[in-house]
Amino acid sequence: MEAALKAIAAPRRRELLRLVLERELAVGEIASELEISGPAVSQHLVVLKEAGLVDERRNGTRHLYRARPQGLEELRAYLEAFWGDRLEALKREAEREERSMRDEHD
Repeated sequence: MEAALKAIAAPRRRELLRLVLERELAVGEIASELEISGPAVSQHLVVLKEAGLVDERRNGTRHLYRARPQGLEELRAYLEAFWGDRLEALKREAEREERSMRDEHD
C-alpha cells in the first residue's frame, strides 16, 4: 500500500493514471496528452506499475498501459477505511462534546 500511496503522491502520475483509466494508451499517446517527454512518461509508468496501479500489454512493438482495477480497488478500500475511521472518531468527539454541554446546562 505504501508504494501505491507514494505513486499517487505526484500530481503528474495522478494525471497519467486518470488518462489510462479511460482507455488503454501507448507511451507516445500519454506524452502527447500530458505534453511531457516519452522518457518522463516511462519513468512515471514504472512507478505506477511497481505499485500495482497499471498493467502493461504488448501489441507488436507497442507497449500499451491501462489502469489495473484490482490495484485501484485496494487503494480505494484502504483510503475509505482510513477516512471512515477518522469520521467515526470525529462523530464520537462531537457527541461527547454535545453531552458535556448538555450536562453543564442541566
